[in-house]
Amino acid sequence: MKRFRYAIIALLSLTLLGLELVWTRIFSAEFFYSFAFLVLSLAILGLGLGALALRLFPSLGRRSYLGPLLTLTGCLTLAGPPLVFCLGLKFSTLLDSWSMVGHLLAAILLLGSAYFCGGLALAVLLRRNHRDMPRLYMADLLGAGTGVVLAIVLMNRVGTPAASCLIAIPVLLAALLAARGVARVLPLALLVAPFVLMRYADKLLAAPRPEQAPIVYKHWDATAKIKVYEYGEQNRGINIDNAANSPVFGFDGNWNRPETDRFQFSIDVSNLIKRFPACTFLSLGAGGGGDVLQALQAGATDIRAVEVIPHINEMMLTGALADFSGHIYRDPRVRVITDDARAYVRQHRHEFDVIYSLSSNSFAALASGSFALAENYLFTTEAFVDYWEALTDGGFMMMEHQFFIPRVVPELLDALQSRRVPEPRAHFAVYDLPQLHRQMVLLSKQPLTDEIRNTAFGELTPDNYADIHLLYPAPEGLADNLDNRIVQEGWQRVRGSAPVNIAPCTDNRPFVGQMGRWANFRWEKPARLSGFDVFGYPFSQLILIVILLVVIVLVLPLNLLPYLAGGPRLRATPWLYFFTIGAAFMSVEVVLIQKYTLFVGPSAYSIAAILFTLLVGSGIGSRFAARVSTRAAFGGLVAWLLLETFVLRYATHALVGLPPGGRVLAAVLLVLPLGFFMGMPFPKGALRVGALVDWGFAVNGAASVLGATAILLVAMTFGIQAALLVATGLYVLAGLLIARANGWTPQVLPAPPEAGDGCAAGDTLASG
Repeated sequence: MKRFRYAIIALLSLTLLGLELVWTRIFSAEFFYSFAFLVLSLAILGLGLGALALRLFPSLGRRSYLGPLLTLTGCLTLAGPPLVFCLGLKFSTLLDSWSMVGHLLAAILLLGSAYFCGGLALAVLLRRNHRDMPRLYMADLLGAGTGVVLAIVLMNRVGTPAASCLIAIPVLLAALLAARGVARVLPLALLVAPFVLMRYADKLLAAPRPEQAPIVYKHWDATAKIKVYEYGEQNRGINIDNAANSPVFGFDGNWNRPETDRFQFSIDVSNLIKRFPACTFLSLGAGGGGDVLQALQAGATDIRAVEVIPHINEMMLTGALADFSGHIYRDPRVRVITDDARAYVRQHRHEFDVIYSLSSNSFAALASGSFALAENYLFTTEAFVDYWEALTDGGFMMMEHQFFIPRVVPELLDALQSRRVPEPRAHFAVYDLPQLHRQMVLLSKQPLTDEIRNTAFGELTPDNYADIHLLYPAPEGLADNLDNRIVQEGWQRVRGSAPVNIAPCTDNRPFVGQMGRWANFRWEKPARLSGFDVFGYPFSQLILIVILLVVIVLVLPLNLLPYLAGGPRLRATPWLYFFTIGAAFMSVEVVLIQKYTLFVGPSAYSIAAILFTLLVGSGIGSRFAARVSTRAAFGGLVAWLLLETFVLRYATHALVGLPPGGRVLAAVLLVLPLGFFMGMPFPKGALRVGALVDWGFAVNGAASVLGATAILLVAMTFGIQAALLVATGLYVLAGLLIARANGWTPQVLPAPPEAGDGCAAGDTLASG
């Protein structure tokens, strides 16, 4: 087994990291994204708890146990998600029933069990081979990085449910390498199971729900779960992640039709388009092409359809919806762009006559972003500066949303004031759409006239008041509406009485979906239980606090239990060191995902690129950890973090004009050096504590979950830049701790040898 130890570690880590990505995609699409974050964060605690079990029960480290442990990890990887769906979780009733709370705990235990067994197996390998830690940790990180790529490839090639089955194959191969004799039969037989289960994965990994209409097409890749509904002969709809809907109009391609047969749209911008003799029209989040169809019908001559989900564009261009939609995406006036809307807008100045945003941010986007807990750069103050700069001198922007407009209004004011626009209040209007339960903002490059306000979306009359009317400037009798008060009084004076958080978001604090207020917190059940904060209840922050409490109250005390046992003990300095670097590593990882989402775009591929680069860079750094002095390692790490905090944002801003692939490559080059230095602290500490590395790994695992959670609270409260500084401070503290040479000598007490492997618990410690 010794000759295969690197391969075993790499294969195990490949499965564990790939598992996290695939499960995140599945549970975010099938459940509320915030609850998916809760379940998976607590499940991943199993990784450190498995290592702790080895420290508390050394007999688990027998060589003969490793193969069965890896086999069990593979079994639990396959069984966990289907069993969770069998529990019938209904988060909307979570506060009504202790039974449902029990089901939630069962889900966490089911998913966490795979990480527990995997963490135990990994700790056994690290402990047995602790003198070779730089290479072992490199194998761990490179395997994890490969898991990122494999998860994306599998989700795109065979679908996300099937990928959750196939991702178990690497750990089963590791079990084959580790097992002896007849023990190899079971992992060999289990290699067939992923291929059998993947045939039923679509049914096994779907929460029961009533469908809106017959489903005529399904697709589920790394970016989105897509269903196409058939509402009738001439109407279909794209459903994304069970959360968002985009209509698709049946069209025969014939524009020579009478006025009475023209398409009708819920929000009609034809009057705005027709103000320009040759209108350049930009759709942010084109979805099923309704925006494009409206622009074509109104006579726009240059139409850009920007959509971040590649498969939707593929369906509209050549796939399942191309014929149905009349091949409008092949019209010579239309250009189809697969990119993040904000990233695309930032590349253009003074180019668009009309920018159209019809719910361009959906809760599907938030769901797929559960890795970073729902940041959004489409609705920040800087975003509206970009939109303003992208408009022609007489251009207009229409932005509609179900929930975010009270937050958009102060952002608009801040954006226009930052551009020193005279009388910024004259450049926008706010509308209510009661029948659609939505609000809408009209932004104009020139001061709005009453004529434009009253005719932009069709004439405002008492007869259509129930369909559309102004909120700002407020007509008689509506002066007390929230949007009008924000404009007239300022959001700071209004925020105390607002039902939701209306503080403007910036690129430094892009958490637009976090509209919960602690003033709305009640111990009793809220009026409406939802996975989103848009109704004012602080669900996301509450979930983060629950995770922190679980780690602080339950998991961290468990990591102190080895002090009550005999044998060698970590002293306070190394214990705190492993805790600090665990919290720091995950803090940097989470912040970088947040930060580079603005540059690259909020897709699964951008997140994967950052994660892959960080892990591979760290793996390379680990390999050279013993050759680089501690001072140089931590000095380089802190220096690059400060560079990332204060300097590299200017580089990304200068490179924003690159195509998506170019931006990904630039992000990789900027993140790789940081990853190189981040890979050094753990093996450096592990070389000093020797066989006690299992305990250090356990502390590190608990701190990783705590750090990833706490740093989100810091980012939400103080901003991403402050969060990065906190992570930098943690690495400074770790550098000071490892510099205390006297604090690293372990206290050695008599301890029995580990049965059956000839390796005492107090194996000679490497000096590092």
